[in-house]
Amino acid sequence: MTLKEAIFQNDFNAVEQILVEDPPCIDETDEQGVPYWMHAARLGYFDIVKYVVEYSRASMNTVDPLNRTILHYAAMSGNVELNRYLVEKVGMDIVAGDKNLVTPYQLAWERKHNDLLSYYCERVGAAYEDMYYNPIRTGMFPDPSIVRVGEDYYMVNSSFIFFPCIPISHSRDLIHWEIIGHAITNPEWAHLDELEGGRGYWAPDISYYDGTFYITATYRLNDTGTVYRRQIVVSSDKPEGPYSEPAYIEEDGIDPSIFHDEDGRHYMLLNRGARIFELSSDCKKQISEAKLLYYGSQKRAPEGPHLLKKDGYYYLFLAEGGTGPGHRITVSRSRELMGNYEPCPFNPIMRQTDEKAGIQRCGHGKPVCTQNGQWYMVYLCGRKVERAGESYSILGRETALDPITWTAEGWPMVNGLKGPSVLQIKPDLPEWKPEDKPVSAKWVCPRPPEKDGVFREGSCFRIKGSKAPLESVDARNILLQRQTAFSFVAEADLIIPKLSDGQEAGMTCYYDENTWVSFSLGREGAYFLQVREHVGHADKFHEKYVLADADELIGRSLKFIVETDYLKRKFSYSIDGKGSIAADIPDVYYLCDEGIRMGKRFTGAMVGMYAYAGDVPLTVTFENFVYKNL
Repeated sequence: MTLKEAIFQNDFNAVEQILVEDPPCIDETDEQGVPYWMHAARLGYFDIVKYVVEYSRASMNTVDPLNRTILHYAAMSGNVELNRYLVEKVGMDIVAGDKNLVTPYQLAWERKHNDLLSYYCERVGAAYEDMYYNPIRTGMFPDPSIVRVGEDYYMVNSSFIFFPCIPISHSRDLIHWEIIGHAITNPEWAHLDELEGGRGYWAPDISYYDGTFYITATYRLNDTGTVYRRQIVVSSDKPEGPYSEPAYIEEDGIDPSIFHDEDGRHYMLLNRGARIFELSSDCKKQISEAKLLYYGSQKRAPEGPHLLKKDGYYYLFLAEGGTGPGHRITVSRSRELMGNYEPCPFNPIMRQTDEKAGIQRCGHGKPVCTQNGQWYMVYLCGRKVERAGESYSILGRETALDPITWTAEGWPMVNGLKGPSVLQIKPDLPEWKPEDKPVSAKWVCPRPPEKDGVFREGSCFRIKGSKAPLESVDARNILLQRQTAFSFVAEADLIIPKLSDGQEAGMTCYYDENTWVSFSLGREGAYFLQVREHVGHADKFHEKYVLADADELIGRSLKFIVETDYLKRKFSYSIDGKGSIAADIPDVYYLCDEGIRMGKRFTGAMVGMYAYAGDVPLTVTFENFVYKNL
């Protein structure tokens, strides 16, 4: 009898004999790479699992190819005694997530193992329904900064070259968020027209003082000339805006934040460690030279500085290690603002150390205290798709949230120094859901559209064809939404226009001008449909579908459909309910930061609509755009 056979037959004596005679066979796995002893947990065979734990060579930090632990398998069984043993004696984690962020708690909830759910609730301190999942903001929401005013929370995130600039989001429970405005909505104030993808507005910060909201950010230019970085400050008495015209501060650096001290003086912090200088009373002018407060704990790429005054200390939070796998949050403190800062002995207070975990690259955080006295940290993170030994952050950098506790010595620790949580207890705040507002706040364009470039009326969009193609920084009027899940479907109806040769209109899966996929109706004598992949300087044109009776099609509705499953894209269409698949692309790895090495790549995949006119004027109409996560 083999170990597999003994386990699946629940033959304890045979398992014991086999492991005594052949201890290394405990490492045997099934075809999917799952150790057989994990199946014993799935089947609820407590005696076998207990023997494996206490007498075999099996390691309890073993995970399957999905990064699931033995507790994931035990949760499927519903066996409370087995789960209690693994949690209380082996120390397994009820809220540990696999690569897809599935936890043992979720598996028990999905299977309605009520007795096990009661035990899990007792151990965790909350029912499954009273938990939240990270990331709290999915898709391209990097570099978060947060402020509380009364019972309301406001957050800003980087927008790079996308317009309107710097989204401002609102929440009352820290979990559910809605975009309520942008820091720059006037195209004449954006100054994005010539900027390459990945530049523009970096790492904003939002603060509040004496009835006024302040937003600052780095304005990152192209690598031409001698000035690469400038800081902007805007202000408003309303969180949603409108905000003032950006004031520029000519101090080099990135990741500015504004600190309002108790004495009414205002300061800006910038990177290269944390440098600080005083601002004018309206926070729009630099009135002192920059001085270094502290360079950081790890001392690699120290950036994203934020100051907090609490209990007589100035706490300095930094992002360090670069925005990749080594990203982290550290903290130091001083009794005096300009004094010497002592690093926290627990640094880094947030970092992902599990290379197999679903949530990675955690850092760039800012703390916030609720009206109930609870502390939380918002921070950026990233989830990746595996491909041929490499990993790709298709969704871009996202926003996560974890609780902060304070030690008796006054040091903050994020999530008990366990790294990012997957499943966490909700803050003690009233239940809140965003208002059912129009989805217009979700739409962005790479650089401002032309004055008459995009017009919306209800579910209808009229888009003026760009004179420049998608691969140009001069392309305009591209209307996009963030991709917020690894699997989604998006569709839109194009009212078939009269096209000139060389013109096109359709949908696009877009990262920047260097990497995108288009699915368009074009004309070269006859009308045709075609999918095109653009990666760097190379193009791949998929099969062309010529449409019969082109002149008869004008004015009719052509439905474009994009279906996504991780790196796969399927493009299909229909006219009057009759259609076909236009292309199946198995791998769009290039729609992410790591896809190619070309320019600044810090954003995330998007999907939307566009039209290319060239030199002949063209305006097209799209209707019924739908985006749905699967």
